[in-house]
Amino acid sequence: MARVSANGQRLDPYLNYKFRLIWDGKPVAGISKVSPLKRTQEVVEFRSGGDPSTPYKTPGIVKYEGITLERGITHSIEFEQWANKAWNLRNQPEAEASLADFRKDIQLEMFNEAGQLVLRYNIFNAWVSEFQQTPELDASAAAVAVEMIKLEHEGFIRDYDVKAPTEPSFADPAA
Repeated sequence: MARVSANGQRLDPYLNYKFRLIWDGKPVAGISKVSPLKRTQEVVEFRSGGDPSTPYKTPGIVKYEGITLERGITHSIEFEQWANKAWNLRNQPEAEASLADFRKDIQLEMFNEAGQLVLRYNIFNAWVSEFQQTPELDASAAAVAVEMIKLEHEGFIRDYDVKAPTEPSFADPAA
């Protein structure tokens, strides 16, 4: 099996369950699910009247899909406070939104099995477009109550300053 070129000790891809989200400079507690970071670039087709019937293709507008965050409901009000910046029913007329600070730059970090940082994505100008405060409640189910926010944003980039760590190895005591 070929080894990963950036880290000679690693054979396996990273797992998807060790991650954290950071906003306002600190980790957000309890996030259990983050939807994929996805970018789509439109294809623009064009041709001149005298050209063959097959059009040329060129890249067009880039669109970024919203990101959904889920976490178990606790007394934490971080999701609700951020969602209220874009719209708050209790605000005075003409002051329903906090236009000065409803956007945040956030970071999504991934870790290897040893808890070492392996990837970071910087997500720009995110804001809450959807807020689900409670799940469907069901007295017959045994499930965690989950709240959800959907973030719209203006793009993301991978932080190439995060380098592949040297993976720890543990000596076999029987050897």
